[in-house]
Amino acid sequence: MARPLWKGAISFGLVTIPVSVYSATRSDTLRFRQLDRRDNSPIREKRVNEETGEEVLWEDVVKGYEYEEGTFVVLEQEDFAQANVKATETIEIVQAIPEGDVPPEYFERPMYVVPTKQGRKAYHILRETLRRSGRVGVATIVMRGRQHLAALIGGEKVITLELLRYAHEIKAVDELDVDDLLEAPDVKDKEIELAEQLVAALDEPWSPEQFRDEYRDDLLELIEQKAKTGSAPAKREKPRERSGEVVDMMELLKQSVGQAKGRKGQKGKRRKAS
Repeated sequence: MARPLWKGAISFGLVTIPVSVYSATRSDTLRFRQLDRRDNSPIREKRVNEETGEEVLWEDVVKGYEYEEGTFVVLEQEDFAQANVKATETIEIVQAIPEGDVPPEYFERPMYVVPTKQGRKAYHILRETLRRSGRVGVATIVMRGRQHLAALIGGEKVITLELLRYAHEIKAVDELDVDDLLEAPDVKDKEIELAEQLVAALDEPWSPEQFRDEYRDDLLELIEQKAKTGSAPAKREKPRERSGEVVDMMELLKQSVGQAKGRKGQKGKRRKAS
């Protein structure tokens, strides 16, 4: 059984729902070790005391906050919980807002919220209420020594808790200093109409299972070949660099619509055949 990342309760008005929070994602990032080029021996990083130069064991590592230069306050694990017991044990719903009102740049990481046996009925009332009303619950949660803003989203079976970024963590577009690039040029209505046709031709039900990390697959294939033969496969040709100048946008859009409709037709035939 999966281990929860957090245990506590959802605070929903005067209702308290005991829950556990689990990770909703898994990492498939390829892990690489640092090696000594001379003999391929793994390199080990050490935790070293800056004063003595001696290695420090994990059991002797503590967290400290430098409140004055060179002066630290050491915090034990219980100190983080003791700072605000209610905050560390509660997912407190503070607002209910329409789905879609949170811009995508605020979303950071999804997790699943699962009830305890005692909290099942209240949990599913909340889940179904959020789902039917088309609302998400904006909440706060303290995890790993930091308070997060979060969105509670009601699904068919489970409530998803999506950690959100705070407003001050999002850069303003003005900070990019690219106003000249973001100033829209003159666009013809016909160009927009063709682009809309392209979007319509690409329109399909969301099916994440059909997508794969192709770069990861190719990299694994290269690793396997190097492991077997000791050398990498022949270099693949780089795609030709595209000119930054679009000569005929209308023509390119027309061709794109045709290609997209063709691919959609092929997919439809394959579905009927299966």
